[in-house]
Amino acid sequence: MKNYLLFCLFVLVGSPVYSSDSTNTILAKLNDALKNKAHYVRLKEERILNFKKIKSDDLTQEQEYNYNKTLYTEYQKFNSDSAIFYVKKNLKIATGLQNNELLNLANLQLVTLYSSSGKYRESEAILKSIDKKTLSKSLLQTYYIAYREFFEHYAANSYDIKYIQKIREYRDSLVAVLDPNTLNYQINKIQQLMSKKNYDIAEKQLLAIFDNIKEDNSQYAMVTYLLGSIYEARHQLEPRKKYYALSSTSDLKNANKDNASLQELALVFYEIGDVDMAYKLTQSAIEDALYCNVQFRTLLMSEVYSIINTVYLEKEAKRKTELQLYLLCISLLSAFLIVAVIYVYKQMKKVSRIRGELYETSQKLAELNKDITETNNQLQERNAQLSESNHIKEEYIAHFFSLCSTYINKLENYRIILNKKATAKQFDEIYKMLKSTTLVDNELEELYKNFDIIFLNLYPTFVKDFNALLIKEEQIVLKQGELLNTELRIFALIRLGITDSVKIAAFLRYSLSTIYNYRTRARNKAAVSRNDFEEMVMKIGLISLKV
Repeated sequence: MKNYLLFCLFVLVGSPVYSSDSTNTILAKLNDALKNKAHYVRLKEERILNFKKIKSDDLTQEQEYNYNKTLYTEYQKFNSDSAIFYVKKNLKIATGLQNNELLNLANLQLVTLYSSSGKYRESEAILKSIDKKTLSKSLLQTYYIAYREFFEHYAANSYDIKYIQKIREYRDSLVAVLDPNTLNYQINKIQQLMSKKNYDIAEKQLLAIFDNIKEDNSQYAMVTYLLGSIYEARHQLEPRKKYYALSSTSDLKNANKDNASLQELALVFYEIGDVDMAYKLTQSAIEDALYCNVQFRTLLMSEVYSIINTVYLEKEAKRKTELQLYLLCISLLSAFLIVAVIYVYKQMKKVSRIRGELYETSQKLAELNKDITETNNQLQERNAQLSESNHIKEEYIAHFFSLCSTYINKLENYRIILNKKATAKQFDEIYKMLKSTTLVDNELEELYKNFDIIFLNLYPTFVKDFNALLIKEEQIVLKQGELLNTELRIFALIRLGITDSVKIAAFLRYSLSTIYNYRTRARNKAAVSRNDFEEMVMKIGLISLKV
């Protein structure tokens, strides 16, 4: 147990700290950035174009100088020719204003642009024309940066140890005038440590910065690039690949065309034997360098490109040879396949003939099955109708006896009343009772009410289902306390199988023409076919019959 704990402690202390993202995830993001490279360039161009649109014609010269300086910053690592154009405009403005501060700033900006474009003589001439003693502290920083980058660019074209010494000297001078609280100071200080091969301290400081810096920070690509450089010096392949990939992704997303990460990452993939990825990264790096007109990057990439391109072409030639071999094999296999197809075709003809016979048999069986199914459906429908008919008969027989008994009792009571009045010789009262229709009207109302109750007991959803057959605006809305109205009673009788208008008119005590008008009006309001309307009414409640 003790040995295990010591081993865990050794792993935790001895292992470098990396970000939470795995290398595969980071490389996936890099490939996505490469695919969307044109999109990021378009976003950068749109941002610059939108900034250009806001320029006003009544700007002061100082305001126009700052406007041009902003465009220089946007173009500096995107398109050096455009950046030079705006710096030269500022040179004219500064000269016109006779402002040495602005003039020196524009000249120092032009130095870096010229040296990156390969104009070393022009760049050096400008540097020598500037009196360091007259520069402010902020310009002095720019002055040392310009000199350092001049020698960095020149060393790429003509390597010499004395240029490396100059780079260190000007970096040391820069560190001396930078604000220690700035990130720029920290990065230059770390580069000092790296130049002295103090990689452990440099790594610790860079990782501390990396943990707190966001991806959209302009220095993010530099921080990750320096981490990759440390792991390259230590020959640690995986972290080197990881941090160069992070730096490359940041440069691609920011449309930074002056970058070194893609070149370094291409070499990593070349070392591990992934020539395709190395070639793709090299191509992208060269495209960026040419687009931005950064000559020293083009020179650096030309050496790498020639190596990777040679291997890539060899690999392509090998693939071509393999492809030819595969084509030969496929040709032979195709010949065998043709023979096999001919054999299979003959067998299929036999099978087709048998299948045709089976199909004819199956068609006959299908027809028989269809006839049986239709017969079964008809039987089921007849059974449903018989079941419904029996149910209606049972319900109505029970109610019929009940009503008959009720009416016999009522007649008996009526006879007793008439007998009493006759005995009492109340002939006028008897005449009034016989002449009045109130009793008949009351009995008819009671009859219709009983009919409504009995019918809705048999078909509780009749009103809802009947309305479903009508267009929405013509649907029937019953009054409060009303079970069925005259129109619904007509179609209730039709649902019970009484389709003769004469019988319906006799039952409801209406004229034949009135019943006919009701039926015609209902068909005209139907949401279904007029011809099928009454047939569909007769099917209401057929499936969900209340038992």
